[in-house]
Parts: sequence; C-alpha cells; structure tokens
Amino acid sequence: MRTRFAPSPTGFLHVGGVRTALFAWLMAKKTKGTFVLRLEDTDRAREAPGAAENILKTLAWAGLSPDEGVMLEGETIVERGTFGPYVQSKRVHLYQEYADQLIKSGQAYHCFCSPARLEEMRKLQEALRQAPMYDRTCLELSAEEVKERLDAGEKHVLRMKIPREETIVYDDEIYGKLSFKGHTVDDQILLKSDGFPTYHLAHVVDDHLMQMDMVIRGEEWLSSLPKHLLLFRFLGWTPPKYAHVPLILNTDRTKLSKRQNDVATEQYIEKGYLAEALINFLALLGWNPGTEQEIFTREELLHAFSLNRVQKSGAVFDLQKLDWVQGQWMRKIPVTDFADRIKSLVSARYPAAAEDEKFIAKAALIQTRITFFPEAAEMLAFFYESPVVSKDVLVNPKQGVTESELPKIIDFLLESLSSIPNSEWRKDVIVNVLESSNISRFASKAAGGVDLSTCLKKGQYLWPLRAALTGRPFSPGAYEVAALLGKEETLKRLKSGSRE
Repeated sequence: MRTRFAPSPTGFLHVGGVRTALFAWLMAKKTKGTFVLRLEDTDRAREAPGAAENILKTLAWAGLSPDEGVMLEGETIVERGTFGPYVQSKRVHLYQEYADQLIKSGQAYHCFCSPARLEEMRKLQEALRQAPMYDRTCLELSAEEVKERLDAGEKHVLRMKIPREETIVYDDEIYGKLSFKGHTVDDQILLKSDGFPTYHLAHVVDDHLMQMDMVIRGEEWLSSLPKHLLLFRFLGWTPPKYAHVPLILNTDRTKLSKRQNDVATEQYIEKGYLAEALINFLALLGWNPGTEQEIFTREELLHAFSLNRVQKSGAVFDLQKLDWVQGQWMRKIPVTDFADRIKSLVSARYPAAAEDEKFIAKAALIQTRITFFPEAAEMLAFFYESPVVSKDVLVNPKQGVTESELPKIIDFLLESLSSIPNSEWRKDVIVNVLESSNISRFASKAAGGVDLSTCLKKGQYLWPLRAALTGRPFSPGAYEVAALLGKEETLKRLKSGSRE
C-alpha cells in the first residue's frame, strides 16, 4: 500500500501531524508498502523559512523517515522517487493543466468577485442565518463576458461547480458510510488569483499521479471530502481510500491548542521526551489496541495496529499520561546506555562523576525514578556532595521515628555498621548486620524464644539512615545508597545526623 504524509512548511510540525504521519507509516509498513512524503507548499504567504527542514528532522527523530519523496541527506533536502517532483510549487503546470480540463468539461468556472464583494455577501448570509456559501454570481456570466474579462487581465479565481441536486456517498475507513447533500457543499476555489492551486485541487491531482492507495488525515477534512470525491470523478479517476482520524483534544475536550498545551513536536523534543515515548503515546490517541497493553515498541505497534480500532470521537492529550509513558520508556533503556546518556549531564555539575567507577551502579538507582535525563544531576547530587540534613527530615512519627527516639536509633546504626570490615562493605552484608543487630540488641528472651515485638521496625532505622545519607525525604533505598557511598562516608553522615 502506498500512503503519504503531506505537510505544509508553514511552521513547526504539530503533534497531530506526527500522529497522522505515524498512522500512514504504520499502514504502509504493515502492507510492505511505501511511505511517501510530499511538501504542500502552495500557501506562499504563510511559508516559514526552515520549516521544511524542521519537518524532515522531526520525522527522522520520530523514526518516520519516508521511503520516497522529500527527504534529508545530511543537511540537504533532496527528492527521491519516480513520481516527482514531490514539492507542489514545482508542479504548478500540472494543476493548471487539469484546471483547464475542468473548465472545458463545464465542471469549473472563473470567478471575478472581489474580496470586498465576497465579504459583503457573507455578512448578508450571516444576517439571514444562512450557511456561508458562494452565491454563484459568476456562474451566470456568458462565455463572451468571461473571455472579455480574462483578456483584460482581470483578477480572478477558479471555482468548481458542485452538482447541487446530488447526494455524495462514501464509505470512510474509520467513519463508515457518509453522505453529503450537494446543496450544502460550497463551490470550492481550485486555483487562486496567483495561479497557485488550493489544497483541494493539488492533493487530488498529486494523489492520483503518485498512485496513492490511502489518504489518512484529520477529521477536520471530512466536510471537504465530497469536493475531493467529485474532483476525482470530474477528472475520470478512481479516488484512494480515505481514513479520517479523530481530533486531538485538550483536557476540557476543546481542540488541542497552544492555550493549554504545547502543540509543536519541537517543544517536546526540547523538553527531553524520548521519541519512543512520544510515538507510543500518540499511537494511543484515538487508537485502542483492544488489550490492556499500553507500552508498545515500534515492532509491536506494527503487529497490533489496525484502522478498524481507531475511534471516531476525539482523543484527549493527557500530559500526565505522556509523562508516565516517558517514565516507562526510560526504564527500558539498558542501564549502561542510560548511564552513558546522563554521565555528561551529571559530570558538568559534579566533575568527580566523570571518573566514578561506580557511576553505572549509581545511575541504576535513579533509573526507576527519573522522567527526563536532565533530572539526573539533582537526583544523584547526594553522592557527590554531603547533604545538609535537617531534623525535620530525620524524624518521621509515621515510621516510629520520634525526636526522642532518634538519638538511640542513630547510635544503633553507628554501632552496627561500624562492625562491618571495609572489605565486606556491600549491600547484602549491611542488610544482614542491621537485621541481626536489631534482634540481638533489642530483643528480650521470653519463654517462647525471641520476642520480636521488642525489635525496631525496619522503617524506624531505615528512614533515618536514608535521610542522613541523602538529606531527602524521598530517594533510592538506604541499603543501596550506603553500599555505594562506602563505610567511611556512611558513618560520617550518620555522625553528622546525630548532631542535628
């Protein structure tokens, strides 16, 4: 199957555009087909410098590079394929050729109405509570008058002539059977006064000539579908399959907007989201796999994806869900790769990290807690600088660590941990020593053996141990931190904690 993504280079790539590209890419790859990228750059007034490069780089970052069409080779935009050119501004002669064909067949006509006249017409229709549509004033012009005005160089556009009495019926791949009354469809402009085509004519010509099998696009194009179907028919062509995907919504179910969310994919890249996480998240916006699975590799998406499980209703862009997916993907990175990716970030703040032989082990402690790589330096700070520990952090009544009990607990920790030889300082030994010391020091003999009720609960000694070592109420486990800090530093920090 040949599918395409055809963005306009008018700015950064919208996250909704990436989702559309993803769905088109998935359909091409599932069918061992071809994913084509075409640039629809006929809106010259809105074209933004560098936008085309940004679009291509963003798609490459997302793993959605095209098989054919416009692509990047290094920093250079090139076109590859047998159906080019793939940039619409290079194809204007083709659109004009087919526009002439529509005029000759009587399915399009010249319109000389000025913007002022059209605005006046729309205001009147609004006052009469009528649907805003062109009133076909220029359709009534005689052939002689049209020729005279064209010869005089009068500014004009080309409009298609909608068969008003007809009902256009189509079976959309997502929405199912749709019907449109001809009298509700406007006579769409096909060629603008500058000679450039509108999207409506250009994409129909291109999708036919480039042999597209399926067009996947947002549901905002549903109202234009009858115009496109008619154009295919007017030109004697068979239309591709169409699949209209649901809108992406804010949490209040309004259309995704800058007012509530970042909408440019570039912004999510800059914030540090992984490509795997964003693609995973976008796939689930409007598509339901039919299972409880939420984390998908690219290969799993290819296997599971189908258009018949894409919903019709809008999909909410839940930033908390995106962050959760991001966290899940951070945990899937092999620990050595994870350590490599954060090492420069941590060593920029703490130079000692660059030569730290235990860095991978330390990185592993935060991998299950981190959401973005730049958080690593702060999360590992206590390994490279002694924390300032307040009594408020050491004391935790919920764990049974009261202010009056704290000195006894720290004395217990110092006495127990001091007994471990430097050569045996590791997590399993620390665990065994603390647990056995707890029983032997605090337990009393009873008729039935050791009375465990007199022992400290684990939380009573693990909380102040972790707090004294990290200075934080939340951090990796006390045993793991102590093992990596070493005996000398662990005892030093406990002693500091006893003076609080």
